[in-house]
Amino acid sequence: MSEKTIRIGTRGSALALAQAHETRDRLVAATGRRAEDFEIVVIKTSGDRILDRPLSEVGGKGLFTKEIEEALLDRSIDLAVHSSKDMPTVLPDGLVIAAFLPREDVRDAFVSSKAKSLADLPPGSKIGTSSLRRRAMVRRLRPDLEVVEFRGNVQTRMKKLADGVADATLLANAGLRRLGMADVVTTLLDTHEFLPAVGQGAICIEARADDAATAALLATIHHPETAAALTLERAFLRVLDGSCRTPIAGLARVEGDTLRFEGLILRPDGSQAHAIERSGPIAEAEAIGVAAGEILKALGGPGFFATE
Repeated sequence: MSEKTIRIGTRGSALALAQAHETRDRLVAATGRRAEDFEIVVIKTSGDRILDRPLSEVGGKGLFTKEIEEALLDRSIDLAVHSSKDMPTVLPDGLVIAAFLPREDVRDAFVSSKAKSLADLPPGSKIGTSSLRRRAMVRRLRPDLEVVEFRGNVQTRMKKLADGVADATLLANAGLRRLGMADVVTTLLDTHEFLPAVGQGAICIEARADDAATAALLATIHHPETAAALTLERAFLRVLDGSCRTPIAGLARVEGDTLRFEGLILRPDGSQAHAIERSGPIAEAEAIGVAAGEILKALGGPGFFATE
């Protein structure tokens, strides 16, 4: 009897498909099964359909996962491949993050044909981004720049840049590398100056909590160090009730048996920010993230993330 075909759910963008294919390739290499044993199922999400408004106005992160999670729950697919930074911190009942792949470069990339870096952009230049985190951080570092809304996949944003909608944009270097587009990067931003989004650069795989067979399959490609870092970062974000509607950044790194974490919250206009650094044993990843989140939540106080 032939083995069951495993259905991999994903969004249909070029980047999402690259991540799904990477997951399939890793499963083939780890299990010895054929590529044909894994079917990639494209699912259109609300976030893919709504392109005329900022995500912060229409529901935030869950817009990129809702329909895919519904397909998991109704058993139309067996596992789902996501960008970790798109994942809400609370999952639907019955679903779990079953695996993380090794993390790519976490840095943001500055892309422009008009300046070599963010610091070099002339005053009044337009920088395009759909991320409230990037918007707030740009306003904090360069309040003299104009930030314009920049929705769409990587290819769409690059076309908007070429068409002059903005003079520069910021993109995740991990996504550009996965798309074979690292050559478009003008410069990479140091994480100490421009802290990435929680989960940036990490692919996570979601599955049903009661599906032991899929869990065993995914265990063959699971990367424990990435899981430890993301456990901390997601706990931090959860305490702050983070979503696409809140400018929050955070990065955990594994050094031996230790996790080192930097976190940041900003007002949407970049006028005020609070930062934190913490470290501790990998086994306490969740607790470190929760404690860091609670400290920044107290420092910010009520209404810190209120829109301008």
